[in-house]
Amino acid sequence: MILVKHELRQGRIPFLIWTASIGGLLAVCIFLFPEMESQMEGISDVFSSMGSFTAAFGMDRLSFGSLMGFYSVECGNVLGLGGAFYAALCGVGILSKEEHGRTAEFLLTHPVSRFHIITGKLTAVLAQVSAMNLILYAASIVCMTAIGEDVPWKELTLIHLAYFLLQIELACVCFGISAFMRRNSIGIGMGIAIMMYFLNLVANMTETAEFLKYITPFGYCEGADIVTEGCLNITRAAVGICAGITGVIAAYWKYGRKDIH
Repeated sequence: MILVKHELRQGRIPFLIWTASIGGLLAVCIFLFPEMESQMEGISDVFSSMGSFTAAFGMDRLSFGSLMGFYSVECGNVLGLGGAFYAALCGVGILSKEEHGRTAEFLLTHPVSRFHIITGKLTAVLAQVSAMNLILYAASIVCMTAIGEDVPWKELTLIHLAYFLLQIELACVCFGISAFMRRNSIGIGMGIAIMMYFLNLVANMTETAEFLKYITPFGYCEGADIVTEGCLNITRAAVGICAGITGVIAAYWKYGRKDIH
């Protein structure tokens, strides 16, 4: 528990910055909706005829004139990219930083096993990601109520749940990678998040690449699918959960046997 508190204390500034930044952008998007609502029908018609670009962001299946159509595209990209970056950064450096910062010797001389060290650090990562998502979910509800719109509880909850699962998956995969690293690995975490985002864009643009949706966690976060079907793609989400579990298992396996420098 002491290790968890220590990690949360160390990560409080990045947590506050990322949560405030993403939450602020979500609020801006939502408060812009009433001003743009009357113009959105025409914009939807324009977007629907833009071919691959439209399909890449799912705008061919959504109406920008509706709150959830607008929220899925505009706020979905903010939640997706911002949340993915934060989750990846949380996970990818939390184990390797002990060697990079030369604090491993101090940590490992304490009467705690490596199992407890890994568990404490993983708990801190999951706690930060969970707390950020709860705050962003509440902020979206407050902003929608503030502009006088009825909150579409089901669709909103499903979208935020999907992005929460995405962030947990990326955090766990990057956590596993962190166990294999000895130096600062922030670039790897950012690279993985960006790569997964663009893999989903490619999968949306061509049917031959649709299999990529089972590789990238953005595949089960597609706002157009969630809003039109009213549910998550359980198969893709299950694949993502398995990938996250594999990352955690790899972290326990590697860090428990690792020669710490």
